[in-house]
Amino acid sequence: IFKDKVIERFISSYLSGLTPNPCIDCNRFVKFGPLLERAGLLGCERLATGHYARIVFDPASKRHLLKKARDLSKDQSYFLYCLTQEELARTLFPLGEHSKDKVRDMARSRGLVNAEKPDSQDICFVPDGRYYRFVEQYGPPAKPGDIVNSEGQILGRHVGLHRYTVGQRKRLNICGPEPLYVTGLDPKNNAVAVGQEKELYSVGAVINDVNLIALDKIDKPLEVQARLRYRQKDLPAVVEPLDDGRLLLSFRTPQKAVAPGQAAVFYQDDLVIGGGVIESAKK
Repeated sequence: IFKDKVIERFISSYLSGLTPNPCIDCNRFVKFGPLLERAGLLGCERLATGHYARIVFDPASKRHLLKKARDLSKDQSYFLYCLTQEELARTLFPLGEHSKDKVRDMARSRGLVNAEKPDSQDICFVPDGRYYRFVEQYGPPAKPGDIVNSEGQILGRHVGLHRYTVGQRKRLNICGPEPLYVTGLDPKNNAVAVGQEKELYSVGAVINDVNLIALDKIDKPLEVQARLRYRQKDLPAVVEPLDDGRLLLSFRTPQKAVAPGQAAVFYQDDLVIGGGVIESAKK
């Protein structure tokens, strides 16, 4: 399941010009799906994980709510926006109320061998962080193509879409009077688009594959704080429905390097409203 739903999706996303988040896919397709099912077969009522987040039941709405961890520096709610009501009802996050330092102290007091284990920083199956080498090792052969500017002029050649992401400046091997950045990836034409830094900014994004936790649906514009990357600060934004189940996320101030494939998660204070996948940036 991990190979099919996480690793293969990771490879195919990069080859399709997207910037995936395999940790979210792992939570969605492995930990809180098949693992919960297996727990039930073993007679286990709940699944407890080490995520830094909190689950609270709201009697008024009769919904299980997902909230940020008390230790905001370790909060992992961004990776958990895809959980369903059924999954939240059967899950425990016992670390959500504690700081990482306190958890380490508790581990030391119990003589646990992992009390001093360093925090994980990279993708578990790409420990050196060089994801493009992993894609090249396990995926199909890379397809070189053109690097073009906003006018469609060919400025150079790329070595494969998987080596580039929106906002990238290094390893382009092209020269110009001003610094150039990757502004988009075009899998249909196998092209990498580049432009000046000002071309990286977007006023919004279209969000697909939406999952809502705090609400049953969004049927009118809703003020939220949005997070487009795990370590990014929450951004003032408005989310509103489109006709086909997708959402339009509009930023109060233009945002730099909005990358299709990444997750956009919506908050109101410490409450996770829901989230989805960035389909495209709106310039």
